[in-house]
Amino acid sequence: MITSADNDKLKTIRKLRQKNWREKLELFAAEGEDLVEAAERAGWEPEFVLQAGRDVEPDLLSEVSALGSGSRAIGVYRQRWSEPGARLMVWLHAVADPGNVGTVLRAAHALCDGPLVLGPECADPYSPKAVRASMGSIFARPPARAGFDELPGRRIALDAHAEEDLRDMDVSEPVVVCAGAERRGLPDAALAGADAVARIPLREDGPESLNVAMAVTVALYEVAHRMAAHA
Repeated sequence: MITSADNDKLKTIRKLRQKNWREKLELFAAEGEDLVEAAERAGWEPEFVLQAGRDVEPDLLSEVSALGSGSRAIGVYRQRWSEPGARLMVWLHAVADPGNVGTVLRAAHALCDGPLVLGPECADPYSPKAVRASMGSIFARPPARAGFDELPGRRIALDAHAEEDLRDMDVSEPVVVCAGAERRGLPDAALAGADAVARIPLREDGPESLNVAMAVTVALYEVAHRMAAHA
């Protein structure tokens, strides 16, 4: 059992709290027994797993936790990246909150047959908060990376101020739902280059817009439902 904070495995977990080390080592940590189990179900072989009370003193594992939750297990895994391509995908631009990125990972796994595709300025999907928010979906459906112009399929840009309703969009061919951060939205170049720009209709007495993860989930559900109906 590990009883020293100077142990190399604990040092590695501590390093993986920082993005530059995650990129350098191409590794990430998944905290919690549920995530370690999700990785096992998805067939991911860990670099190592530490379980409190079995492999390491519980206090030492808590000290290296990035989430401050007193994790009972932490697994370290090698990062994987998918290739864009499927009938339905989602693309994000400049979504800097890792919680939102992780939530969209989970929504894409639930509703798409393709991955979440990350564009410029997005939060690291392998950061501790994003991995946790994905609730294991990052293992079942690893993310992809691509620029807007590299996206295959019909690009539907979400914009709260668009005139057209998402429910009226053509979904007869592969679709990429494109979304930006809640306040900034998509850049002008993406809106101009999209095949269609659509809004999610909200109640007149409701909020002006939705959180990006909520908006994407609603949009994916709508598009996936219509695709299934036309299949």
